[in-house]
Amino acid sequence: MNRMDGDVAIRYEPSPRSRGVALALAVVLGPFGAHRFYTGRIGSAVLQAVTLGGLGLWALYDAIMIATGNFRDEEGRRLVRWDPTDLDDPYGELPPAVAAELSALRSELDDLHERLDFTERMLARLPPPAGEERT
Repeated sequence: MNRMDGDVAIRYEPSPRSRGVALALAVVLGPFGAHRFYTGRIGSAVLQAVTLGGLGLWALYDAIMIATGNFRDEEGRRLVRWDPTDLDDPYGELPPAVAAELSALRSELDDLHERLDFTERMLARLPPPAGEERT
């Protein structure tokens, strides 16, 4: 396994940190970046503390991302486990390269879904063509 394969395999493993703890920190101390300190994202945590969570909007966004399982730790791993001792890994029995590829595919599909959702919202804002009514 070369260095790139190892980085991909690590990046797509679930984070060992608890999603529940991160969510509690985000809800209670979100404007101070406590959840970012917890996940090892120190630089953005300090910035979040200085701006009071982007006047609350950044902290709210982070809380939503944590609740949906899309928040990542300092190594780019998603916080998906509510209980960090729960080792239910859907890719656990697969070879590491296959597990990394499946995780990468899932990430790409998530990105595609976000882009499609954004495009649908932008298209909904366009005025209807001349002579037609929006339904």
